[in-house]
Amino acid sequence: VILLFRGQSVTNHCNYTKSTNCGPLCPLENQGPVMPLPEPTARKHVHTRAIDYRGYEREDGLWDIEAHLPDKKTYQFSNNWRGEVPIGEPLHEMLLRVTIDNNFVIQDVIAATEHSPFEMCPSITPAYKSVIGIQMGAGWRKAIRMKVGGVHGCTHLTELLFPMATVAMQTIWPLLKHKKKKADSDVGTSDKRPVVLNTCHAWSTDSPVVKENAKKYYTGE
Repeated sequence: VILLFRGQSVTNHCNYTKSTNCGPLCPLENQGPVMPLPEPTARKHVHTRAIDYRGYEREDGLWDIEAHLPDKKTYQFSNNWRGEVPIGEPLHEMLLRVTIDNNFVIQDVIAATEHSPFEMCPSITPAYKSVIGIQMGAGWRKAIRMKVGGVHGCTHLTELLFPMATVAMQTIWPLLKHKKKKADSDVGTSDKRPVVLNTCHAWSTDSPVVKENAKKYYTGE
């Protein structure tokens, strides 16, 4: 599973805007539009935050969910601790590996800060071991905030944790269904109420999606 977000500048690359060439940081150059957004007002690319999530099936029966966040500017700038930060060098760069079991219970966490604006930033990474034992699911974000929210963690590492629950689901459930030769949307064959119900408009219990894939839970007309 790979999810890639480009922040404020998702479509701001050389072939899609009327702005000047976005320079050596242009990660999307020559790739064409990545989203069907309207043509923007003339502008200049100044910042890219690329967040990459990946899910791995381990040989020991566990699962690794990894995240990588770099923040880069299209211009050289000054930092009081690091001095001059050249084009292409991240202001922030955080990495996170969360190991879970089939029940989405966290077995281990490894956090790393490779680039930061302050010397003390990496010292907080051991705090992320405190989320071991938490189960991804209902109340996930609240549980994370209680452990590593605010001054007890790093803003960026904590933000990386939040989407990991849905990345984990996309990593584990589709692969298990694939191994059983089932469609990825097949959720209605179990006696247990599917957790995806009422999590979005498509999975609303009165939607045609539920009627087709989990008929016994359908509440529509």
